[in-house]
Amino acid sequence: MEQDAELLDYLKGDGMSDIALFSPETLIDPYSAYKQLRDEAPVCFIKEMNVHVVTRYDLLRDAIRRTEDFSSKFDAFLGGAQQMMFSVLDDEQKQRALEVASKMIVTPPTMLTLDEPEHTKYRSLVSRLFTASQINLNASDVRRVIDTNIEAMRGKSEIDFMEAFAFPVPLVIIADRLGIPEQDRAFFYEAAAAAASGLKISPVSGEVLLKRMQLAVELQQLLIRLTNARRTEPREDMITILATSRLDDEDRLLTDGEVLSILNQFLVAGHETTTSTFGWGMLNLIKQPGLVDRLRGNDKLIRTFVEETLRLEAPVQGLPRLVTRDTDLGGYALKQGDMLMLRFGAANRDERQFPNPDSLDVDREKPGLQMAFSSGVHHCIGAPLARQELNLGFQALLDAFSSFRLDESKAAPVADPSIILRGMPHLHIRYDSI
Repeated sequence: MEQDAELLDYLKGDGMSDIALFSPETLIDPYSAYKQLRDEAPVCFIKEMNVHVVTRYDLLRDAIRRTEDFSSKFDAFLGGAQQMMFSVLDDEQKQRALEVASKMIVTPPTMLTLDEPEHTKYRSLVSRLFTASQINLNASDVRRVIDTNIEAMRGKSEIDFMEAFAFPVPLVIIADRLGIPEQDRAFFYEAAAAAASGLKISPVSGEVLLKRMQLAVELQQLLIRLTNARRTEPREDMITILATSRLDDEDRLLTDGEVLSILNQFLVAGHETTTSTFGWGMLNLIKQPGLVDRLRGNDKLIRTFVEETLRLEAPVQGLPRLVTRDTDLGGYALKQGDMLMLRFGAANRDERQFPNPDSLDVDREKPGLQMAFSSGVHHCIGAPLARQELNLGFQALLDAFSSFRLDESKAAPVADPSIILRGMPHLHIRYDSI
Protein backbone atom coordinates (compact mmCIF):
# COMPACT_ATOMS: atom_id res chain seq x y z
CA MET A 1 0.00 0.00 0.00
CA GLU A 2 2.83 2.42 0.84
CA GLN A 3 4.47 1.75 -2.53
CA ASP A 4 1.13 2.30 -4.30
CA ALA A 5 0.85 5.66 -2.55
CA GLU A 6 4.36 6.61 -3.67
CA LEU A 7 3.46 5.82 -7.28
CA LEU A 8 0.33 7.96 -7.05
CA ASP A 9 2.39 10.80 -5.61
CA TYR A 10 4.84 10.45 -8.48
CA LEU A 11 2.04 10.86 -11.01
CA LYS A 12 0.77 14.02 -9.34
CA GLY A 13 2.25 17.29 -10.51
CA ASP A 14 1.82 20.93 -9.69
CA GLY A 15 2.18 21.80 -13.39
CA MET A 16 0.96 25.22 -14.46
CA SER A 17 -1.36 27.11 -12.13
CA ASP A 18 -1.35 24.16 -9.75
CA ILE A 19 -2.90 21.85 -12.35
CA ALA A 20 -1.98 18.28 -11.46
CA LEU A 21 -2.71 17.09 -14.99
CA PHE A 22 -1.60 13.50 -14.47
CA SER A 23 -3.01 12.97 -11.01
CA PRO A 24 -5.66 10.22 -10.86
CA GLU A 25 -8.29 12.77 -9.83
CA THR A 26 -7.63 14.97 -12.86
CA LEU A 27 -7.36 12.05 -15.28
CA ILE A 28 -10.85 10.91 -14.27
CA ASP A 29 -12.26 14.32 -15.30
CA PRO A 30 -9.58 16.32 -17.14
CA TYR A 31 -11.71 18.78 -19.07
CA SER A 32 -11.56 21.87 -16.86
CA ALA A 33 -7.79 21.41 -16.62
CA TYR A 34 -7.58 21.06 -20.41
CA LYS A 35 -9.49 24.33 -20.87
CA GLN A 36 -7.27 26.22 -18.47
CA LEU A 37 -4.18 24.97 -20.25
CA ARG A 38 -5.59 25.80 -23.70
CA ASP A 39 -6.34 29.34 -22.55
CA GLU A 40 -3.25 30.07 -20.47
CA ALA A 41 -0.47 27.70 -21.57
CA PRO A 42 -1.38 25.68 -24.70
CA VAL A 43 2.09 24.16 -24.62
CA CYS A 44 3.08 23.52 -21.03
CA PHE A 45 5.91 21.61 -19.34
CA ILE A 46 4.77 19.06 -16.75
CA LYS A 47 7.95 18.28 -14.86
CA GLU A 48 6.65 15.21 -13.02
CA MET A 49 6.22 13.39 -16.35
CA ASN A 50 9.03 15.33 -18.08
CA VAL A 51 6.76 16.18 -21.04
CA HIS A 52 5.57 19.31 -22.81
CA VAL A 53 1.80 18.97 -23.11
CA VAL A 54 -0.01 20.33 -26.20
CA THR A 55 -3.71 21.07 -25.67
CA ARG A 56 -4.85 23.44 -28.46
CA TYR A 57 -6.29 22.05 -31.69
CA ASP A 58 -4.27 24.16 -34.14
CA LEU A 59 -0.98 23.48 -32.37
CA LEU A 60 -1.68 19.77 -32.15
CA ARG A 61 -2.40 19.58 -35.89
CA ASP A 62 0.76 21.55 -36.58
CA ALA A 63 2.83 19.13 -34.50
CA ILE A 64 1.34 16.11 -36.29
CA ARG A 65 2.16 17.59 -39.71
CA ARG A 66 5.76 18.45 -38.79
CA THR A 67 7.04 14.89 -38.75
CA GLU A 68 10.64 15.96 -39.28
CA ASP A 69 10.53 18.03 -36.09
CA PHE A 70 8.29 15.78 -34.01
CA SER A 71 9.03 12.08 -34.32
CA SER A 72 6.82 9.12 -33.46
CA LYS A 73 9.81 7.23 -32.08
CA PHE A 74 8.58 7.49 -28.50
CA ASP A 75 9.31 3.95 -27.30
CA ALA A 76 11.52 5.35 -24.55
CA PHE A 77 8.60 7.31 -23.06
CA LEU A 78 6.26 4.31 -23.00
CA GLY A 79 8.98 2.09 -21.64
CA GLY A 80 9.86 4.58 -18.92
CA ALA A 81 6.23 5.13 -17.92
CA GLN A 82 5.59 1.39 -17.73
CA GLN A 83 8.80 0.80 -15.77
CA MET A 84 7.61 3.43 -13.30
CA MET A 85 4.65 1.17 -12.58
CA PHE A 86 6.99 -1.60 -11.49
CA SER A 87 8.13 0.44 -8.51
CA VAL A 88 5.26 -1.22 -6.62
CA LEU A 89 7.02 -4.63 -6.74
CA ASP A 90 8.76 -5.92 -3.63
CA ASP A 91 12.04 -7.86 -3.92
CA GLU A 92 10.37 -11.26 -4.25
CA GLN A 93 7.98 -9.96 -6.90
CA LYS A 94 10.85 -8.34 -8.82
CA GLN A 95 12.61 -11.71 -9.01
CA ARG A 96 9.45 -13.34 -10.31
CA ALA A 97 9.06 -10.52 -12.83
CA LEU A 98 12.60 -11.09 -14.12
CA GLU A 99 11.89 -14.77 -14.58
CA VAL A 100 8.74 -14.06 -16.57
CA ALA A 101 10.42 -11.31 -18.61
CA SER A 102 13.21 -13.71 -19.63
CA LYS A 103 10.60 -15.76 -21.52
CA MET A 104 9.27 -12.83 -23.55
CA ILE A 105 10.17 -12.21 -27.18
CA VAL A 106 11.52 -8.69 -27.68
CA THR A 107 9.24 -6.67 -29.96
CA PRO A 108 10.89 -4.00 -32.15
CA PRO A 109 9.17 -0.75 -33.17
CA THR A 110 6.86 -1.19 -36.16
CA MET A 111 3.93 1.11 -36.96
CA LEU A 112 2.91 3.30 -34.01
CA THR A 113 6.45 4.21 -32.96
CA LEU A 114 8.13 4.64 -36.35
CA ASP A 115 8.45 7.47 -38.85
CA GLU A 116 8.42 7.38 -42.64
CA PRO A 117 9.52 5.41 -44.60
CA GLU A 118 9.84 2.57 -42.06
CA HIS A 119 6.29 3.18 -40.81
CA THR A 120 4.68 2.57 -44.21
CA LYS A 121 6.84 -0.53 -44.75
CA TYR A 122 4.88 -2.26 -42.02
CA ARG A 123 1.53 -0.46 -42.32
CA SER A 124 1.17 -1.38 -45.99
CA LEU A 125 1.24 -5.09 -45.10
CA VAL A 126 -2.12 -4.92 -43.33
CA SER A 127 -3.73 -1.84 -44.87
CA ARG A 128 -5.68 -3.92 -47.39
CA LEU A 129 -7.75 -5.33 -44.52
CA PHE A 130 -9.01 -1.84 -43.68
CA THR A 131 -9.96 -0.38 -47.07
CA ALA A 132 -13.53 0.87 -47.44
CA SER A 133 -14.39 -1.97 -49.82
CA GLN A 134 -13.02 -4.62 -47.48
CA ILE A 135 -14.81 -3.09 -44.50
CA ASN A 136 -18.09 -3.16 -46.43
CA LEU A 137 -17.56 -6.80 -47.40
CA ASN A 138 -17.26 -7.70 -43.72
CA ALA A 139 -20.34 -5.74 -42.59
CA SER A 140 -22.47 -8.88 -42.31
CA ASP A 141 -19.92 -10.46 -39.96
CA VAL A 142 -19.94 -7.35 -37.78
CA ARG A 143 -23.76 -7.36 -37.70
CA ARG A 144 -23.74 -11.03 -36.70
CA VAL A 145 -21.57 -10.31 -33.65
CA ILE A 146 -23.67 -7.28 -32.70
CA ASP A 147 -26.95 -9.18 -33.11
CA THR A 148 -25.67 -12.04 -30.94
CA ASN A 149 -25.02 -9.64 -28.08
CA ILE A 150 -28.30 -7.77 -28.63
CA GLU A 151 -30.18 -11.07 -28.34
CA ALA A 152 -28.37 -11.85 -25.10
CA MET A 153 -29.63 -8.51 -23.73
CA ARG A 154 -33.27 -9.29 -24.57
CA GLY A 155 -35.26 -10.71 -21.72
CA LYS A 156 -33.20 -8.73 -19.24
CA SER A 157 -33.80 -5.25 -17.94
CA GLU A 158 -30.51 -4.44 -16.20
CA ILE A 159 -26.90 -5.18 -17.14
CA ASP A 160 -23.38 -3.90 -16.91
CA PHE A 161 -23.32 -2.51 -20.44
CA MET A 162 -19.53 -2.68 -20.63
CA GLU A 163 -19.50 -6.36 -19.74
CA ALA A 164 -22.55 -7.37 -21.80
CA PHE A 165 -21.97 -5.39 -25.00
CA ALA A 166 -19.22 -2.78 -25.16
CA PHE A 167 -16.40 -5.16 -24.27
CA PRO A 168 -17.33 -8.39 -26.11
CA VAL A 169 -18.46 -6.93 -29.45
CA PRO A 170 -15.15 -5.30 -30.53
CA LEU A 171 -13.11 -8.12 -28.99
CA VAL A 172 -14.92 -10.86 -30.91
CA ILE A 173 -14.63 -8.82 -34.12
CA ILE A 174 -10.88 -8.29 -33.77
CA ALA A 175 -10.44 -11.96 -32.86
CA ASP A 176 -12.25 -12.84 -36.09
CA ARG A 177 -10.02 -10.47 -38.08
CA LEU A 178 -6.83 -11.85 -36.57
CA GLY A 179 -7.93 -15.45 -37.02
CA ILE A 180 -8.01 -16.68 -33.42
CA PRO A 181 -9.44 -20.27 -33.27
CA GLU A 182 -12.57 -20.82 -31.19
CA GLN A 183 -10.76 -23.09 -28.72
CA ASP A 184 -8.33 -20.28 -27.90
CA ARG A 185 -10.90 -17.48 -27.64
CA ALA A 186 -11.46 -17.51 -23.86
CA PHE A 187 -7.75 -17.15 -23.15
CA PHE A 188 -7.32 -14.61 -25.95
CA TYR A 189 -10.06 -12.38 -24.54
CA GLU A 190 -8.45 -12.39 -21.10
CA ALA A 191 -4.96 -11.75 -22.43
CA ALA A 192 -6.08 -9.03 -24.85
CA ALA A 193 -7.83 -7.18 -22.03
CA ALA A 194 -4.66 -7.40 -19.94
CA ALA A 195 -2.56 -6.07 -22.85
CA ALA A 196 -4.83 -3.04 -23.20
CA SER A 197 -4.75 -2.45 -19.45
CA GLY A 198 -0.97 -2.23 -19.59
CA LEU A 199 -1.19 0.73 -21.97
CA LYS A 200 -3.45 2.59 -19.58
CA ILE A 201 -0.38 3.26 -17.42
CA SER A 202 -2.55 3.31 -14.30
CA PRO A 203 -1.35 2.35 -10.81
CA VAL A 204 -2.06 -1.30 -9.95
CA SER A 205 -0.80 -3.83 -7.42
CA GLY A 206 2.32 -5.94 -7.90
CA GLU A 207 0.32 -9.15 -8.25
CA VAL A 208 -1.78 -7.63 -11.03
CA LEU A 209 1.39 -6.59 -12.89
CA LEU A 210 2.82 -10.08 -12.57
CA LYS A 211 -0.42 -11.60 -13.83
CA ARG A 212 -0.36 -9.27 -16.85
CA MET A 213 3.23 -10.26 -17.59
CA GLN A 214 2.42 -13.97 -17.48
CA LEU A 215 -0.58 -13.48 -19.75
CA ALA A 216 1.61 -11.49 -22.14
CA VAL A 217 4.10 -14.37 -22.38
CA GLU A 218 1.34 -16.91 -22.98
CA LEU A 219 -0.30 -14.64 -25.55
CA GLN A 220 3.01 -14.35 -27.41
CA GLN A 221 3.28 -18.13 -27.44
CA LEU A 222 -0.24 -18.49 -28.85
CA LEU A 223 0.29 -15.89 -31.58
CA ILE A 224 3.61 -17.35 -32.69
CA ARG A 225 2.10 -20.84 -32.76
CA LEU A 226 -0.67 -19.52 -35.00
CA THR A 227 1.82 -17.61 -37.17
CA ASN A 228 3.84 -20.76 -37.79
CA ALA A 229 0.68 -22.71 -38.57
CA ARG A 230 -0.48 -20.10 -41.13
CA ARG A 231 2.80 -20.39 -43.02
CA THR A 232 1.90 -23.95 -43.93
CA GLU A 233 -1.90 -23.57 -43.96
CA PRO A 234 -2.78 -19.96 -44.87
CA ARG A 235 -6.25 -18.53 -44.27
CA GLU A 236 -8.07 -15.25 -44.85
CA ASP A 237 -6.96 -13.41 -41.73
CA MET A 238 -4.41 -10.91 -40.46
CA ILE A 239 -2.12 -13.50 -38.92
CA THR A 240 -1.79 -15.17 -42.32
CA ILE A 241 -0.91 -11.83 -43.93
CA LEU A 242 1.81 -11.18 -41.38
CA ALA A 243 3.04 -14.77 -41.49
CA THR A 244 3.42 -14.89 -45.27
CA SER A 245 4.24 -11.31 -46.32
CA ARG A 246 7.77 -10.32 -47.21
CA LEU A 247 9.46 -6.99 -46.64
CA ASP A 248 10.35 -5.95 -50.17
CA ASP A 249 13.41 -3.87 -49.31
CA GLU A 250 14.96 -6.76 -47.39
CA ASP A 251 13.33 -9.73 -49.19
CA ARG A 252 12.49 -11.59 -46.01
CA LEU A 253 9.59 -12.71 -43.87
CA LEU A 254 8.78 -10.78 -40.70
CA THR A 255 10.56 -11.91 -37.56
CA ASP A 256 8.51 -13.23 -34.64
CA GLY A 257 9.12 -9.97 -32.81
CA GLU A 258 7.85 -7.89 -35.73
CA VAL A 259 4.71 -10.01 -36.05
CA LEU A 260 4.01 -9.68 -32.33
CA SER A 261 4.64 -5.92 -32.35
CA ILE A 262 2.05 -5.35 -35.08
CA LEU A 263 -0.49 -7.72 -33.54
CA ASN A 264 -0.12 -6.15 -30.11
CA GLN A 265 -0.99 -2.75 -31.55
CA PHE A 266 -4.14 -4.12 -33.15
CA LEU A 267 -5.22 -5.70 -29.89
CA VAL A 268 -5.53 -2.23 -28.36
CA ALA A 269 -6.59 -0.32 -31.48
CA GLY A 270 -9.02 -3.08 -32.42
CA HIS A 271 -11.02 -3.34 -29.24
CA GLU A 272 -10.11 -1.11 -26.30
CA THR A 273 -10.80 2.17 -28.09
CA THR A 274 -14.09 0.96 -29.61
CA THR A 275 -15.14 -0.52 -26.28
CA SER A 276 -14.69 2.79 -24.48
CA THR A 277 -16.58 4.71 -27.19
CA PHE A 278 -19.52 2.33 -26.92
CA GLY A 279 -19.57 3.03 -23.18
CA TRP A 280 -19.37 6.82 -23.46
CA GLY A 281 -21.95 6.78 -26.26
CA MET A 282 -24.41 4.85 -24.10
CA LEU A 283 -23.82 7.29 -21.25
CA ASN A 284 -24.55 10.16 -23.65
CA LEU A 285 -27.87 8.53 -24.58
CA ILE A 286 -28.71 8.24 -20.89
CA LYS A 287 -27.80 11.86 -20.16
CA GLN A 288 -29.81 13.11 -23.15
CA PRO A 289 -32.82 10.76 -23.36
CA GLY A 290 -34.41 12.89 -26.07
CA LEU A 291 -31.68 11.71 -28.44
CA VAL A 292 -32.98 8.13 -28.43
CA ASP A 293 -36.12 8.86 -30.43
CA ARG A 294 -34.36 11.40 -32.62
CA LEU A 295 -31.56 9.02 -33.59
CA ARG A 296 -33.62 5.85 -34.02
CA GLY A 297 -33.87 5.01 -37.72
CA ASN A 298 -31.74 7.99 -38.80
CA ASP A 299 -28.38 6.61 -39.92
CA LYS A 300 -27.00 10.06 -40.76
CA LEU A 301 -27.65 11.42 -37.28
CA ILE A 302 -26.24 8.23 -35.73
CA ARG A 303 -23.01 8.77 -37.67
CA THR A 304 -22.76 12.32 -36.30
CA PHE A 305 -23.61 11.04 -32.82
CA VAL A 306 -20.69 8.59 -33.06
CA GLU A 307 -18.32 11.35 -34.21
CA GLU A 308 -19.47 13.61 -31.38
CA THR A 309 -18.95 10.84 -28.84
CA LEU A 310 -15.45 10.27 -30.19
CA ARG A 311 -14.80 14.00 -29.97
CA LEU A 312 -16.12 14.46 -26.45
CA GLU A 313 -14.43 11.37 -24.97
CA ALA A 314 -11.46 10.63 -27.24
CA PRO A 315 -10.59 6.97 -26.54
CA VAL A 316 -6.89 7.80 -26.85
CA GLN A 317 -6.46 10.97 -24.81
CA GLY A 318 -2.85 11.54 -25.73
CA LEU A 319 0.28 10.18 -27.38
CA PRO A 320 3.90 11.39 -27.23
CA ARG A 321 6.18 12.84 -29.90
CA LEU A 322 9.96 13.16 -29.67
CA VAL A 323 11.50 16.53 -30.59
CA THR A 324 14.24 15.82 -33.14
CA ARG A 325 15.90 19.25 -33.27
CA ASP A 326 15.74 22.64 -31.58
CA THR A 327 12.52 24.29 -32.76
CA ASP A 328 9.34 25.92 -31.48
CA LEU A 329 5.63 25.21 -31.49
CA GLY A 330 3.39 28.25 -31.49
CA GLY A 331 6.32 30.34 -30.24
CA TYR A 332 7.07 27.91 -27.40
CA ALA A 333 10.76 26.90 -27.52
CA LEU A 334 11.61 23.20 -27.63
CA LYS A 335 14.97 21.46 -27.60
CA GLN A 336 16.18 18.32 -29.31
CA GLY A 337 15.34 15.36 -27.09
CA ASP A 338 12.31 16.98 -25.45
CA MET A 339 9.11 14.92 -25.32
CA LEU A 340 5.76 16.31 -26.38
CA MET A 341 2.44 14.88 -25.22
CA LEU A 342 -0.29 15.57 -27.78
CA ARG A 343 -3.61 15.65 -25.88
CA PHE A 344 -6.27 14.72 -28.42
CA GLY A 345 -8.87 14.84 -25.65
CA ALA A 346 -8.07 18.51 -25.05
CA ALA A 347 -7.91 19.52 -28.72
CA ASN A 348 -11.30 17.91 -29.35
CA ARG A 349 -12.92 20.37 -26.92
CA ASP A 350 -11.16 23.48 -28.18
CA GLU A 351 -13.78 26.21 -28.63
CA ARG A 352 -11.55 27.81 -31.27
CA GLN A 353 -12.38 24.83 -33.50
CA PHE A 354 -15.72 23.54 -32.18
CA PRO A 355 -18.56 25.89 -31.10
CA ASN A 356 -20.10 24.79 -27.79
CA PRO A 357 -17.32 22.22 -27.46
CA ASP A 358 -18.61 20.54 -24.30
CA SER A 359 -22.03 19.80 -25.82
CA LEU A 360 -22.99 16.82 -27.97
CA ASP A 361 -24.53 18.29 -31.14
CA VAL A 362 -25.88 15.83 -33.71
CA ASP A 363 -26.39 18.77 -36.08
CA ARG A 364 -22.73 19.83 -35.90
CA GLU A 365 -21.19 20.65 -39.26
CA LYS A 366 -18.06 18.70 -40.22
CA PRO A 367 -18.05 16.47 -37.12
CA GLY A 368 -15.30 14.37 -38.70
CA LEU A 369 -12.75 17.08 -37.91
CA GLN A 370 -12.42 15.60 -34.43
CA MET A 371 -8.98 14.17 -33.68
CA ALA A 372 -9.84 10.94 -31.85
CA PHE A 373 -8.10 8.93 -34.58
CA SER A 374 -5.24 11.44 -34.97
CA SER A 375 -4.41 12.48 -38.55
CA GLY A 376 -1.64 12.42 -41.12
CA VAL A 377 0.58 9.39 -41.63
CA HIS A 378 -0.39 8.01 -38.23
CA HIS A 379 -4.14 8.34 -38.71
CA CYS A 380 -5.57 5.21 -37.08
CA ILE A 381 -5.57 2.42 -39.66
CA GLY A 382 -8.50 0.75 -37.92
CA ALA A 383 -10.71 3.87 -37.93
CA PRO A 384 -13.02 2.59 -40.72
CA LEU A 385 -13.66 -0.64 -38.81
CA ALA A 386 -14.22 1.19 -35.52
CA ARG A 387 -16.72 3.55 -37.16
CA GLN A 388 -18.53 0.61 -38.76
CA GLU A 389 -18.81 -1.22 -35.44
CA LEU A 390 -20.00 1.89 -33.61
CA ASN A 391 -22.54 2.93 -36.22
CA LEU A 392 -23.98 -0.55 -36.67
CA GLY A 393 -23.88 -1.15 -32.92
CA PHE A 394 -25.85 1.96 -31.99
CA GLN A 395 -28.29 1.37 -34.85
CA ALA A 396 -29.01 -2.10 -33.45
CA LEU A 397 -29.28 -0.91 -29.85
CA LEU A 398 -31.72 1.85 -30.79
CA ASP A 399 -33.80 -0.53 -32.93
CA ALA A 400 -34.03 -3.09 -30.12
CA PHE A 401 -34.56 -0.95 -27.03
CA SER A 402 -36.77 2.05 -26.32
CA SER A 403 -35.01 3.74 -23.41
CA PHE A 404 -31.86 3.61 -21.33
CA ARG A 405 -31.12 4.86 -17.81
CA LEU A 406 -28.57 4.38 -15.07
CA ASP A 407 -29.09 1.60 -12.55
CA GLU A 408 -29.19 3.77 -9.45
CA SER A 409 -28.73 0.73 -7.19
CA LYS A 410 -25.20 0.24 -8.52
CA ALA A 411 -22.06 2.36 -8.45
CA ALA A 412 -22.08 5.35 -10.77
CA PRO A 413 -19.85 5.10 -13.86
CA VAL A 414 -16.40 6.64 -13.61
CA ALA A 415 -13.44 6.82 -15.98
CA ASP A 416 -10.22 4.90 -15.49
CA PRO A 417 -7.42 7.26 -14.36
CA SER A 418 -5.29 6.47 -17.40
CA ILE A 419 -2.52 8.61 -18.87
CA ILE A 420 -3.13 7.33 -22.41
CA LEU A 421 -6.62 5.82 -22.73
CA ARG A 422 -10.11 7.03 -21.79
CA GLY A 423 -11.91 3.93 -20.59
CA MET A 424 -14.90 3.21 -18.41
CA PRO A 425 -14.70 -0.14 -16.58
CA HIS A 426 -18.40 -0.39 -15.64
CA LEU A 427 -21.69 1.12 -16.78
CA HIS A 428 -24.69 -0.37 -14.99
CA ILE A 429 -27.87 0.42 -16.90
CA ARG A 430 -31.56 -0.39 -17.04
CA TYR A 431 -33.46 -0.48 -20.32
CA ASP A 432 -36.75 -1.42 -21.98
CA SER A 433 -37.20 -3.58 -25.07
CA ILE A 434 -39.27 -2.39 -28.00
